[in-house]
Amino acid sequence: MSEMMLADRLIDDQKEATKTKDRFRLTVIRLLRSELQNGAIAKRESLDADEELAILTREVKRRQDALGDYERSGRRDLLDDLKSEIEILRNYLPEQFSEADLENIVREAIAETGVQTIKEMGKVMSILMPKLRGRADGGLVRRLVELQLR
Repeated sequence: MSEMMLADRLIDDQKEATKTKDRFRLTVIRLLRSELQNGAIAKRESLDADEELAILTREVKRRQDALGDYERSGRRDLLDDLKSEIEILRNYLPEQFSEADLENIVREAIAETGVQTIKEMGKVMSILMPKLRGRADGGLVRRLVELQLR
């Protein structure tokens, strides 16, 4: 994402969605803006870019976690809407690392920490996750760390 804060970009995109009468996108943008505002209220001051990214990532993860429930319920209409919401929200995430890039980053972190057993995996994860926040799925990172420590 450019230097523009997420909240500012959402305002611009909300205006555009209103003009183009894209009601679904408008609803998703409003929900995300509301979550950002709630975060700022809870903090009692404006959010910085990392805090905005954490909220955005959380919202994407919530929806991804719900996909399985929607599939099991057989509600195809709700499933399609949820997938569309995820796609809209992903547009606001920074570019994601490829799996090959992640493997290299994980290898470097393991070498940096000197960790050799899976029991010490937490040390590697504590170095990786702040670097990768919003740019990689935590579950994938965890699997890659586990694979390299076996």
